[in-house]
Amino acid sequence: MRLSARNQLTGRVKSIKEGIVTAEVVVALDGGQEVVSVITMTSVQNLKLAVESPVTVLIKSTEVMLATEG
Repeated sequence: MRLSARNQLTGRVKSIKEGIVTAEVVVALDGGQEVVSVITMTSVQNLKLAVESPVTVLIKSTEVMLATEG
């Protein structure tokens, strides 16, 4: 699949906290960091997500902030 989103990070699902309508999905990235996404339960089911599922995190935003220790 080809996408216009340039910020693509690979990892595996670390945990899924299911709610009634949405789920909080924690993805452990290949570099050791984590990304948290809140998606619908329908999306969790349609994507067949489970702990250890390989996924690609896509970030498409008009605003990305950077920080330093200075």
